[in-house]
Amino acid sequence: MRLLMIYSHPVSESFGAAMRDAALAGLSEGGHEVKLIDLYAENFDPRLSREERLDYENPQRNTANTAGHVEKLRWAEGLIFVFPTWWYGLPAMLHGWLDRVWVPGVAFEIRDGGKVIEPNLRNIQLVVGITSCGSPGWWMKIVGEPQKRIIMRGLRALFHKRCRKKWLTIYKMDSASPLARQKYLTRITGEMRRL
Repeated sequence: MRLLMIYSHPVSESFGAAMRDAALAGLSEGGHEVKLIDLYAENFDPRLSREERLDYENPQRNTANTAGHVEKLRWAEGLIFVFPTWWYGLPAMLHGWLDRVWVPGVAFEIRDGGKVIEPNLRNIQLVVGITSCGSPGWWMKIVGEPQKRIIMRGLRALFHKRCRKKWLTIYKMDSASPLARQKYLTRITGEMRRL
């Protein structure tokens, strides 16, 4: 399967990097073709500029600054998001990537004067979220897991109607033991191998 991994963490020696590496190892073992977008390593600018906002609904101009990312998104059959959960949501870098790359003509089409949003990423047949979270699982359930809802519901609505989904989280990350962290990394590798 052609899989695009979008990785977002500013620290190269972080547990986030270990999650990324565990996922890449499992995907390699599973024989998948993988492309990686490392948002911090490539110094991606998450800010939607004034010009980009003005051109947002114009498919002839709205990908001028993100064409390489759009090409990878269109190439993929599956997406894997690897990121830390910060303030119950996506890191600003990852959210900015969505703002700038997932534009009309790429992720969706706007029809009937804005009354209808038509999915445009039907090539995506699998979506995976891999994250760490400092809060306990029970608290994340109370606040509604916004990071999960964005990816598994909001973005998922733009994919193939039979798109499979998988969500992996380690809760209480800040107090997790080395053994708990290792078990999570082993789980990531195994789950990615079996995709």
